[in-house]
Amino acid sequence: MLDLKIRKIGNARGVILPREVLDKLRVKDGDKLYLTEAPDGSYRITPYDPEFEKQMTLAKKTMSRYRNTLRELSK
Repeated sequence: MLDLKIRKIGNARGVILPREVLDKLRVKDGDKLYLTEAPDGSYRITPYDPEFEKQMTLAKKTMSRYRNTLRELSK
């Protein structure tokens, strides 16, 4: 468990993540992180865009459904 403090950063508030956390997330300066809320009310920080993941899931379903059509169109 990490103990993080909320700090004033300009006119906003933020937390500083330790280097070990950034390394585990595989992020560097300038990368985006996403804060998502779980059904139980907790929060999750991830480098993966949940909206993009939804779009990719839908695309995979569509490609699977129309596999033969897509194969013919690629010829």
